[in-house]
Amino acid sequence: MDRDDIPQIDHVAQPTRRGLWAGAAALAPMLAVTDADAATPNRGALRRIVDQQKEENVALLQDWIRNPTIAAEGLNIQGGADYMARLAREAGFQTAEIVSTDGSPGVWATLDVGAPKTLAVYFMYDVKQFNPAEWSSPPLEARLVNNDLGRVVVGRGAVNQKGPEIAFLGALRALRAAGRQPPVNIVLICEGEEEIGSPHFHQIAQHANVLPRLQSALGVFIPSAWQDPTTGGVSVNLGAKGVIECELIASGENWGRGPTRDIHSSTKAMIDAPVWRLVRALDTLTSEDGNTPAIDGWFENVRPLTDRERELIQMGARNTSEEDYKRRNGVSHFIDDLPWAQALERLASQPTVNIEGLVAGYTGPGGMTILPHRGVAKLDMRLVPNQTRAECEAKLRAHLDARGFNDVQINVSGGYDPTETAESSAIVQAQLAAYRQAGARTALNPRLAGSWPGAVFTAAPVSIPAGQFGLGHGNGAHAPNEYFLIDSSNPRVQGLSGAVMGFIDIMYELAR
Repeated sequence: MDRDDIPQIDHVAQPTRRGLWAGAAALAPMLAVTDADAATPNRGALRRIVDQQKEENVALLQDWIRNPTIAAEGLNIQGGADYMARLAREAGFQTAEIVSTDGSPGVWATLDVGAPKTLAVYFMYDVKQFNPAEWSSPPLEARLVNNDLGRVVVGRGAVNQKGPEIAFLGALRALRAAGRQPPVNIVLICEGEEEIGSPHFHQIAQHANVLPRLQSALGVFIPSAWQDPTTGGVSVNLGAKGVIECELIASGENWGRGPTRDIHSSTKAMIDAPVWRLVRALDTLTSEDGNTPAIDGWFENVRPLTDRERELIQMGARNTSEEDYKRRNGVSHFIDDLPWAQALERLASQPTVNIEGLVAGYTGPGGMTILPHRGVAKLDMRLVPNQTRAECEAKLRAHLDARGFNDVQINVSGGYDPTETAESSAIVQAQLAAYRQAGARTALNPRLAGSWPGAVFTAAPVSIPAGQFGLGHGNGAHAPNEYFLIDSSNPRVQGLSGAVMGFIDIMYELAR
């Protein structure tokens, strides 16, 4: 799941950093909610159990990080599903079954307590690839270290999404330790291919045993850790962009021109170059500045922002910091030097064509005088309502063919449609209530600029509201030194135990 393009909610001066335990002590009076006022009954007693289980939850997270599933590399595919099923059973799910697909298997589990309402929860357990040389702490050791936010676990998958998911499972374990049942029935659906675009996830969701249970749910969320590391603010997203992940490949074999193997570069004087052909094909996909898709018909179904969406974006712009966003992302300008509010409108409303990577010929130290026989461009294309993945894949192929690039292959690895969820839906209103209970400043965001396979839930045949929820904080998804916050030194930002309590609170809110 993509996280790095989420604007933060607000920006205030960073409070003076104190010791971990002083920060934890300060958390209680600021965020405490009395049992008389809380939707969660006997909340104080539950919090004491959650605190007692914290180190056990940390150990579970560390062990899971040390057992990665990497779909892009075919690593630990069956083992990852087995591990996920065991975690579900140990958290109290009555059933936890592995579901086969045409690709990697997934897991679904049920916890039926006879409640009148059912919540669906989505887990991804695969992680992105990594280069250990780029990390200050080994990516699979899951070390506990201190940074300026407090005590964190560093490791691949720590925040995307294993830390938040362990916090959700911790909520179920705490309820069981307290002798309580969850206030809602829970259907858990998990996949090991999210990081390659969820190409087979729909087969899990539409399995004959799974589909009716999902359809009975009032909504679904993916556990997350949304809090701004300074202010503790959170966004409630009313949708997410869709995505297509693919490769464009130009080669001498397919073209019928150029070499069919790498040859000496001196021959370029008389032999065509497949890599230059790839560059020419890529150049047709966007405007000259690279900022606007130019694929034929790309915008014909794009839905403009509604008045309400523009209103929410304007509110978000007033409560967020352009300077902070630029600093965190290492940028000094937005496209066309747009002011902050207009840049946020563009972020929410515009489809994109992005080059993730280019691979051709020799890429090591120094030079190697070759004429490569093959070039590959890795692309992602973000989609907005009312675009669809199927429509856009067809338009990309037709666009290239119309310009004579019939030989340029398109290999689609995965993707899904955009999602939209009503502001009035139970899943959104429960999020707002749970965040209020935690004292977290909250704003509605029309659309997450990143992507997740929520469209599998919001579209037919499942057709339920979908979103993300979670207190706590982490960062570095898809990047070196990914981390998840365990003990917060900022009283506005929850650590692991606060994240666990957030999941308990939202279950009770949904039950109401």
